[in-house]
Amino acid sequence: MKLFWFFAFLVVHFINHISPRMLSKTIKIAIVDDHQIVIDGIVALLKGHDEIEVVATDISAPMMLQRMPNLQVDLLLTDIMMPEMNGQEFAILVRKKFPKIKILALSMSGQGELVDGMINHADINGYVLKNISKQELVLAIKKIADGGIYFGEEVLHELASFSQMRKEEEKVQLTVREKEIIQLMEKEFSNKQIADTLFISERTVETHRKNIFRKTNTNSVLGLIKYAYLHKIVSNG
Repeated sequence: MKLFWFFAFLVVHFINHISPRMLSKTIKIAIVDDHQIVIDGIVALLKGHDEIEVVATDISAPMMLQRMPNLQVDLLLTDIMMPEMNGQEFAILVRKKFPKIKILALSMSGQGELVDGMINHADINGYVLKNISKQELVLAIKKIADGGIYFGEEVLHELASFSQMRKEEEKVQLTVREKEIIQLMEKEFSNKQIADTLFISERTVETHRKNIFRKTNTNSVLGLIKYAYLHKIVSNG
């Protein structure tokens, strides 16, 4: 009799630890991208993979949010750059309202800052670029559905570069005044023009310039401006 209850306990324990994925047999995914042609392409790529089922698609993140309570979704595949609601905002809401749904970001850009934001704020399970192969996309979906994480090689490289840049910024510690001077140097202001704009002396400007070159480990205006673009001190806008 004791043996019977022991086996009964094992069966119950096993059932309680079966994932929805194991029970459903197929990975049910929803796709959101503001370009219908991209959605159609992904759906076409996934055809023939019986273990993956596309249960919903939408070009609008807000519309998908409204539909999701009535859907059974294991994994959400979402774009990042969308007009109504960007991917990070969307993923944060999905994570809050539907915590069991896994999220795979799919984007044209693997910019480190974007990936870092998606990881830290939206707690995504993976991030891949739109130039990946069909095989890699299927691999990413399966790995994430099975409880893992997946980040494309290019994405990991960009993330590492961003992390290194952040460390450099922490070491450099430019002052607000030094950043103002760099922004004016980028506009090709002379020392006198910078002094007049900031209401300081030319000698003070020259001292700041020397400190800026030393801190950023650059030795020319061109090198400094390149550094400033990379570290978001100045922007293309």
